[in-house]
Amino acid sequence: MQEKARFHLIYLVVAVIGVLVVQQFLHEARTVAIVPYSEFQQLLRDRKISEVEIVADTLQGTLKEPKGGKQRFITTRVEPELAKELDDAGVRYARREENTFLPQLLSWIVPALIFFVVWAFFIRRMAERAGGTGGGLMAVGKSKAKVYVETDTRVTFADVAGVDEATAELQETVAFLKDPASYGRLGARMPRGVLLVGPPGTGKTLIARAVAGEAGVPFFSISGSEFVEMFVGVGAARVRDLFEQARKQAPSIIFIDELDALGRSRNAAPYMGGHDEKEQTLNQLLVEMDGFDASSGVVLLGSTNRPEILDPALLRAGRFDRQVLVDRPDKKGRLDILKVHARQTKLSSGLNLEAVAALTPGFTGADLANLVNEAAIVATRRGGDDVTLADFTAAIERIVAGLEKRNRLLNPIERRIVAYHESGHALVARCLPGQDPVQKISIIPRGIGALGYTLQRPTEDRYLMTRKELENKLCVLLGGRAAEHIVFGHLSTGAADDLSKATEIARSMATRYAMVPELGNVTYDSVRSPFLGDSPSPSPQRAYSDDTARQIDAAIRDIVDNAFRVARELIAKQRPLLEAAASRLLEKETLTEEDLAELWNVLTVQPSESPAAAS
Repeated sequence: MQEKARFHLIYLVVAVIGVLVVQQFLHEARTVAIVPYSEFQQLLRDRKISEVEIVADTLQGTLKEPKGGKQRFITTRVEPELAKELDDAGVRYARREENTFLPQLLSWIVPALIFFVVWAFFIRRMAERAGGTGGGLMAVGKSKAKVYVETDTRVTFADVAGVDEATAELQETVAFLKDPASYGRLGARMPRGVLLVGPPGTGKTLIARAVAGEAGVPFFSISGSEFVEMFVGVGAARVRDLFEQARKQAPSIIFIDELDALGRSRNAAPYMGGHDEKEQTLNQLLVEMDGFDASSGVVLLGSTNRPEILDPALLRAGRFDRQVLVDRPDKKGRLDILKVHARQTKLSSGLNLEAVAALTPGFTGADLANLVNEAAIVATRRGGDDVTLADFTAAIERIVAGLEKRNRLLNPIERRIVAYHESGHALVARCLPGQDPVQKISIIPRGIGALGYTLQRPTEDRYLMTRKELENKLCVLLGGRAAEHIVFGHLSTGAADDLSKATEIARSMATRYAMVPELGNVTYDSVRSPFLGDSPSPSPQRAYSDDTARQIDAAIRDIVDNAFRVARELIAKQRPLLEAAASRLLEKETLTEEDLAELWNVLTVQPSESPAAAS
């Protein structure tokens, strides 16, 4: 109130002063006569002026007799020589003073205005490049969320395939948004938050947009990293602004992608100190999630592929009530995803997408979308009218093994070594039971360092394996190295990747799966990858003694050596078939499943016992 009264008082004083100034100007205009200089000279000669005041270029004074009711007068002086000449000519003259107030005012205003316009233009451009709303520094605390309405989203559950369980979970959220009264009749409330968890590329963002498209409500999409800035307090301000916008347009959905960038656990590295800005932003998010009412119609969706590093306060009940796993699809899921992505692709009439789905175990939705695109590119490159299974196979090889390097020429000795190496893989895979059939072997270099490759096609999705099957897999991995040793009597560097994979499998058998009797039914590798994926842990902690470590090393070496011995025995027993396969491979550079089947039929191969039985 005091500030308001002070404002009114200042306004009153300024108004009074303004009125007085205006009145002074009007008074002077009413009481002062403006006379030409020639008339002033005549009045002066007629002795009608009582007094004169000389001020710069003007003369002010008093008349003896009022003129037009005005006693005072003012005139502007003219140069004497010019005045004399004008008097001689009988010309009435007066000097007019040019008003310089407006030009002087414009000389100050125009440059300042130009500077302001240029400054505002550059500030707006910088804000737009930074992803802001164009409000410059005043909008630094505004949310950068992209707002989509139903017509913008254009994604429904019909566009999502391969994750039926996750879709069913989120359909309830859509039903809550559409008809909250019906679902609340028994006291149920809408989940405040739904966290989508899964490996990269499985379709978490697509599912979130499908929820918005199905519900037909505004969809606020933002990445977790967009909350954090160099200015302290900006992230918390953006969180507040985001939730405020969502409440105004409720019912609505807030989707925070890559939530781990914002919600990392505050106790992840206590010895390194905290990050005040990130913690303030996370604290504000926790407060907002507690603050909004579930009946308001605002649902928070989050996605992450690193749930282990999220702060426990985010995951408690009442904040993210549901955690939905969006995992890699199985064979049926991959088939459904391929059908979705192949809608705009002209497929061959004889193409069976189920065969393509069988060739792609472990592929995510993003991988399958890329596969369909790559297959279409392959078909276009060869000038085909449609996309065939061969195009999909070539695309899979391109994605899995890398680009063909036909310009990487191998000398004859290297080509023979690679041919026997790949033939050894194929032969051992053929001889051992339970192994994935070989689809193709090639001695054409691919990718960064692969001089050849063997492509196996799984017949079904596997979720667990026995010790016997793992040992058979080790034999297949070491079959190429065993073939080199038998044929050439020495070993090469070509088996480096095979040895690395075999060692990792043997280490897992000894430390994770307790498949070594001497080590007991104990797991020794308790720390695996902290992320959803296949990458190994960067620094596993060892929780066993040096004597146990020595036993683990010995067990790993025995498992790998036994697999190598069994592979050598199998190849030595089937040496004629190895020679035939290697010769054919040197001739054609690539052997398909049909070519290998022809070789198997020509020379009978007797399936051998598994390495466990043989040992």
